[in-house]
Amino acid sequence: MAVSNTRARTGAEAEAMCPYRLVLEHVTSRWGVLVLIELMEGSRRFGELRRAIDQVGRISEKMLTQTLQTLERDGLVHRDAKPVIPPRVDYSLTGLGREAAEQVRSLAQWTHDRMGEVEKSRRTYDEARELRSRAS
Repeated sequence: MAVSNTRARTGAEAEAMCPYRLVLEHVTSRWGVLVLIELMEGSRRFGELRRAIDQVGRISEKMLTQTLQTLERDGLVHRDAKPVIPPRVDYSLTGLGREAAEQVRSLAQWTHDRMGEVEKSRRTYDEARELRSRAS
């Protein structure tokens, strides 16, 4: 699974070389995580989803649209556009999306539960690095 090369690659070339990494990036991206976890609660309209995510971090309409399209392309999100006026579009998780969301939620919970230990490790590392810096 080689991911590095000296020449730049197009999106399609990168996808062909390492499709796993790209799916992982989509699922674990800042907004991908939040969309997946929020949709675990059930189907949401675009505005509902945006308001829910805005409680954690401000997401632009463009970024939410791109994230939803990416997750839909990967088969994780289902987009249901109803032919009514005004238009109504609902987003929900597919079976594959629910599976991914459960994994992401577990990782998010682990991060929450272990944050104190991470912060302690960071302080220890930073203090040791500062001491080494002073000594040299």
